[in-house]
Amino acid sequence: MTADLSKSPDEGRTALIAGVGCYLMWGFLPLYFHLLALLGVGSWEMIAHRTLWAAPWAFLAVLLARQGRQAMDVLRQPRTLAILALSTTAIFINWSIYVFAINASHVIEASLGYYINPLMNMAAGALLFRERISREGAIAIGLAVIGVAIQTVALGHLPIISLGVAFSFCLYAILRKQVKADAQTGLFIECAYLALPGLLYVLHLQAAGLGHFGATAKVTTLLMLAGPATVVPLALFAWSARRMPLSAMGFLQFIAPTIQFAIGVALGEAFTPMRALSFAFIWLGVAVFAYGAWKRTRGV
Repeated sequence: MTADLSKSPDEGRTALIAGVGCYLMWGFLPLYFHLLALLGVGSWEMIAHRTLWAAPWAFLAVLLARQGRQAMDVLRQPRTLAILALSTTAIFINWSIYVFAINASHVIEASLGYYINPLMNMAAGALLFRERISREGAIAIGLAVIGVAIQTVALGHLPIISLGVAFSFCLYAILRKQVKADAQTGLFIECAYLALPGLLYVLHLQAAGLGHFGATAKVTTLLMLAGPATVVPLALFAWSARRMPLSAMGFLQFIAPTIQFAIGVALGEAFTPMRALSFAFIWLGVAVFAYGAWKRTRGV
């Protein structure tokens, strides 16, 4: 996806606001799931409602982007549908790990995954697509590896949540790179795949008297908000990414895990000196990554 740099300054500012907005929404998402948990909603119920209510919002995004014809074309392409089925599996795994991590008070560890993810994407690009890694990129990856190693020592085991979040989203990006369809169209197909299982699970919970939908106006509204909470930031991202340099989006992507990290600390999660050291290496890697992106924008 190539940014259109010929846009007006006003549209450029609007794109920046949209980009910041999407990462702010992703950053504060743990508070949404934390609130649902306080109301007694379990992780699987949250995930089911997320898959269910995201579908109509994704369909609305397709309509607003005037991609209805493209969506119909994709439905006639078995190979594209197969790849989107795989990407659906990857994003479902990512969502599941993330929601369970938040509800198990592992927000800090989940945030680490989203710091690692762009560095993992860079490594995957080099290995799978023969993309060139700059000197700064190689240093950033090395620092991230050291950070993960220290985190392993601090936790007493591999940071499975962090690596699971990073790897599943990296796999999702790799698969979506193979799909010749815009973001809104691809997201709608993915949400359509997940909507029926989500609906069946919600109906099962309701029939068993275990579901929270309809219990109170507050919890019902919050469950329905899972749709826009999922689709709106993705739509903002897709819109802004077309109008901003990708390097600029690279800077913005660290807003979300920084907010998530702060939320984890505020919620009282353990942050030992050893974990602080591991994050220091990750943050240093992020800084080197950002510096390399800045150099590319300047043509240095």
